[in-house]
Amino acid sequence: MAYKFVDNYRERGARKQLVNQLKKRGIEDKRVLQAIGKVPRHFFFDETFWNQAYRDIAFPIGDGQTISQPYTVAYQSELLHIKKGDKVLEIGTGSGYQTCILMELGADVFTIERQENLYNRTIQVLPYMGYRPHFFLGDGSRGIVEHAPYDKIIVTAGAPFVPEVMLKQLKYGGLLVIPVGDEKSQKMVTILRVGENDFERIELDTFRFVPLVGDQAW
Repeated sequence: MAYKFVDNYRERGARKQLVNQLKKRGIEDKRVLQAIGKVPRHFFFDETFWNQAYRDIAFPIGDGQTISQPYTVAYQSELLHIKKGDKVLEIGTGSGYQTCILMELGADVFTIERQENLYNRTIQVLPYMGYRPHFFLGDGSRGIVEHAPYDKIIVTAGAPFVPEVMLKQLKYGGLLVIPVGDEKSQKMVTILRVGENDFERIELDTFRFVPLVGDQAW
């Protein structure tokens, strides 16, 4: 695949249009919109498909995975209420686009990917772009217990249930955002840890993600 890292007025203009589209769809967090407007999403596409990069759609990136729809990235990011310095666990690095948005919001990101091909590409591309999260290769459905607890956890694949191991890796007052459902559609769920075994759960809108695969998932 041919990748070329060029960001000129055409791409910047396309991002501005995308931001305006996301505003119309209900994304209100100015910091999230600024992050979407800054991260060059076309860097995650083969050069042949650059014309698809700023459409509000998911797009295949190989190994049965997709780069998430910008609206979905913005929606999950808005739900997380990232504060500068938040320690965030991202389950499913994928292309790395969501990772970059989290880092633009000021998060210290621990991101894990189970697909080796995606992992190998992302650990090269993101540092080249100036983003240096903590990368891990492995089964994200179990979280990364050795670096817990986390202020926030975001899951970027559809889960059949909320893995208890993830809940235990949240700080008190920590927040988990995860799509839960079957393989065709999922409800976005937010879970706030309020005590040792006390959690507050809210179900929100319906989405469709690639399935979360692993020991604590499909």
